[in-house]
Amino acid sequence: MQAYEFINSLIPPLKLSDRAGMALAWMEEIRTDSLPVADQGRFLGFIGDEVIFELNDPEQLVGTIELEAGACWVYSDKHIYDVLRVASENQSNLVAVLDRENSYLGVISMEDAIAAFADSLSIKSQGSVLILSMNMTDYLLSEISRLVESENTKILSSFITNDPLDSDKIKLTLKLDKPELRHVKATLERFGYRVIDHYQEETGISSEEDRIGNLLRFLDI
Repeated sequence: MQAYEFINSLIPPLKLSDRAGMALAWMEEIRTDSLPVADQGRFLGFIGDEVIFELNDPEQLVGTIELEAGACWVYSDKHIYDVLRVASENQSNLVAVLDRENSYLGVISMEDAIAAFADSLSIKSQGSVLILSMNMTDYLLSEISRLVESENTKILSSFITNDPLDSDKIKLTLKLDKPELRHVKATLERFGYRVIDHYQEETGISSEEDRIGNLLRFLDI
């Protein structure tokens, strides 16, 4: 799942010689609030619609407008995880993609990145989500997997995040292949694991909105 696989060819880069009015027209047509700016194959940053509205001059050249998020880019061989991280750090809905010679290749939208990330974590699959809190030293996925499988359930994917309430602990989020959690939860707790939250899915995922909603629950956002 490398970044170049998710470049959105429908989002064009602006040139320094383009005018602000044209940039706004493109944004409206593509339904985005920003566009990348490139010059001679080099990514320079993004221009947002709010900046253009504030200038109130449709004839102004893009090259005379201060750009944003010049560091919001990843190399084309980076994983989709890196795309999401860079987008979050820059608070941007778009991330530029460059090759190893720093030539601009295109951009990835967060909608596309989240959909790809959801696929990689088996969010579309029917089942359930279990969230555990533990010390990093107690984390051993093979042991946790053994306990889960003892209840005829499999771990489809897992995800670790820092616990915002305790810097010494992590939160381990597990996507399981079955919606029934009672026996798995009881087994894990019997062996000393602390279950802090869970989500049971009674039906399959039927829409993109449902899929993204499940991703956010999976990441415990």
